[in-house]
Formats: sequence, C-alpha cells, structure tokens
Amino acid sequence: MIKFEFFFDCSSPWTYLAFSRIHSVIEKYNIEPIWKPILVGGVFNEVNKDIYSQRENPNPRKFKYSRKDMQDWAELANIKIMWPSIFPVNAVKMMRIAIVAEEENKLKEFANFCFKSYWEDDLNVGDEGILEKILIDCDMDPSKIFELIESDKIKNKLRKNTENLIERGGFGSPTIFINDTDMYFGNDRIELVDYKLSKLKKNS
Repeated sequence: MIKFEFFFDCSSPWTYLAFSRIHSVIEKYNIEPIWKPILVGGVFNEVNKDIYSQRENPNPRKFKYSRKDMQDWAELANIKIMWPSIFPVNAVKMMRIAIVAEEENKLKEFANFCFKSYWEDDLNVGDEGILEKILIDCDMDPSKIFELIESDKIKNKLRKNTENLIERGGFGSPTIFINDTDMYFGNDRIELVDYKLSKLKKNS
C-alpha cells in the first residue's frame, strides 16, 4: 500500500492550486491520503526566514512574472485567485479547525471553503465570524468546534504536524511525501507525483 501525506496551510495560493489538482491524482491511483494541516508561518520562522525579506523587497521582474504565472496555473486548475487585501492572514484558528475537520471526515469540504473564501472572495479567514459561516456551510457546529480548537489536543496536533514537516526536511506548503521519505514541494510538482505513483502502482 502506498503511503501518501499532504502537508498544507490554506493561507497559501500555491497550496490552493495544488489542493484543487491533487484529488484527481488521488482518485486515479485509488490511494487514501493522509491530510496534515500545518502552520506554514511556523515553518518559515524555523527554516525559511528568507521569505520575509523577499516579500518586503521583491525582485520587480520576478514578482510581476509570479503573479502572471499564478493566473496561468489558476486557469489550468479551473479556479479563480485574486490577491487578498489581508496578506498574510492569521491562519491559526482556521488550521486548528482543519485538524478537527480531518477527524470528522470534513477536511476536503472545509479546506475548499477556506481556499475559496480567502483566495476568490477576499474574506478574512482569520476572523471568527467568517469561520463560523464556513463551518455552517460545512454542516459543522461552530460553538462545538470553537471550543474544541482551544483544547491542548488540537493545538498539539497542529504543532506536531508542523514540527514533523520541518524534521523531515520540509520548508513550505504544500509538501507531499510518498512512502515516508520521497518529498515533493509545490503545486508544480503534481505531475512528478503522478509519475511516481504510476511507477509504484506498475511495480506493485
């Protein structure tokens, strides 16, 4: 059996692209993904601090191209991405809820709503009111969920996911691991993931 882990934070546009595209690959090879919500800011603070200076002083040519590149990928993925008025957003509560959603088999639905709310509708997904609406749309009980995400169990699980990614060599979102050690980073690695899975299936 192929082990497939997907580490992600919904506050990343490239993760939105990868998340929207990875499901067809998962279905194609009939594998059970292990979703690993993380705080990408925690990863950056630990092993990728350069990203902050790059955001503050971007190369103009590279910045202009990256925005064009993002829109090309969005068109390919058949989604819309607009740069949000609040960036970066405080993703702590959202990603804690993602931990709960994963436990309640609502992860895909919840993440899709978060991605769309933030990257298409320019809503502040760090705001409890917005998260409450998303939870209602996912048929999840907001009062129950908001209580759960303050528990040590949920806080620790999110922290451990983030630490686990760092320990295994990760430096951002999305990061995929196939069979524990084979790592792929970024939306533009989905085709490589597809290729590797096809080889593994062929040889199994």
